[in-house]
Amino acid sequence: MRYRCDACGHDSAKWMGFCPRCGGPALVEARDGGSRPARSAASLVSLSEAAAAPVRHRPIGIGEIDRVLGGGLVPGAVLLLGGEPGVGKSTLLLQVAASLVDAGGTVLIAGAEESSDQVALRAARLGIDGSRLLLAAERDVDAIVAASAEVSPDLLVVDSIQAVAAREVGGTPGGVAQVRETAARLIHHAKDEGVPVVLVGHVTKDGGIAGPKVLEHAVDVVAYLEGDVELGLRVLRCLKNRFGATHQVGMFEMGDSGLTEVPDPSGWLLARWRGGQPGSVAFPAVDGRRPVLVEVQALVAGSGTPQPRRSVRGLEAARVHQVVAVLERHAGVSFAGKDIYVNVVGGLRIAEPAADLPVAVALVSSLQGAGLAPVAAWGEVGLTGEVRAVSHGERRAAEAARLGIGTVVGPAGNGDDRIDGALRRAGLSLGRPAVSLAGGSGVVPSPE
Repeated sequence: MRYRCDACGHDSAKWMGFCPRCGGPALVEARDGGSRPARSAASLVSLSEAAAAPVRHRPIGIGEIDRVLGGGLVPGAVLLLGGEPGVGKSTLLLQVAASLVDAGGTVLIAGAEESSDQVALRAARLGIDGSRLLLAAERDVDAIVAASAEVSPDLLVVDSIQAVAAREVGGTPGGVAQVRETAARLIHHAKDEGVPVVLVGHVTKDGGIAGPKVLEHAVDVVAYLEGDVELGLRVLRCLKNRFGATHQVGMFEMGDSGLTEVPDPSGWLLARWRGGQPGSVAFPAVDGRRPVLVEVQALVAGSGTPQPRRSVRGLEAARVHQVVAVLERHAGVSFAGKDIYVNVVGGLRIAEPAADLPVAVALVSSLQGAGLAPVAAWGEVGLTGEVRAVSHGERRAAEAARLGIGTVVGPAGNGDDRIDGALRRAGLSLGRPAVSLAGGSGVVPSPE
């Protein structure tokens, strides 16, 4: 037996007192072979009429989050928040809820993974007054939608989408069918009622958000909270935003009282860096359009094994191996029989090719044991030994100057600069590049 909504034609395997799709009256029994009710044509508007109503953001009150979202929450928008276990997703959303409640709003948190007691304990640990926060320890998506429709909150948080389920859909919570259906019902509710909805998403072992890819396509905003769980820095990154740009990132520090905004991440990351140590170079990374100075460290040491070790953290290992090969071929520097360790301090992950040159400078500095004056470097290193220009060069230089770094090494031109010349400008002494390297360490001059 099937039950159907006379308003929108939604079918269900069980009777419900309301339609989960349109919120209409109770479902009625549908006879086999019965025809669906006739539907009216969709309402049409011109593009100019649609643009007459501008998107209005409601500020959350946490500057770093408002920066990432382009101004705050949008009525009816659905945000998907992903991140590694323990990185602080639930903590961040609880602080968002507290900020909205302090501003006079209403927030409903549907804790599908935690009980109300557990959420209350976290709020007490963070020093949050939970007397005005509404909690629902519920896994049934229809019950969550009904509770939200009853209280009309300013924000609905579902933690997590992989833990809620629709009873008439087969499979366990977190399965493809369940995630697709539960997300569709929550998205319909957000659009129909104008309620902003935040869905917390689990991640796979590869770092992607678990579940069908249609989940990321269906939502309006996809954000990702990343950072080393053992370290304090957290980065909120926006991967998709239908209501704003995706070039902004937010920085937070995890502490005993939750996540604290870091308005000056460069100063926070380089607070104790003074330069002068072999293998230590500052790199003005640009995350989106925000310059952030990080410290790139390299350690080159003798290897006691036939196969030298290559350890890379915070960078793409393939690019570090490429830089090592270019240094050996075009700068006359040999790393044969040497262990190589490269690390980005602070737990950040750098994916842009502009990190090639600071890695090269740090490697040669550590190999020679030469301490450098405080120096910042950036540039992409090509396989033929050229150093190519990268975007936002002026912003990188300005950020380095703001932190008081007097020596900056960037590409002199688009492909006109060479790796050996860039290393010399950083304060390293090099011989003439070797034609071939059979072994040894240090700078190997070419034969006369």
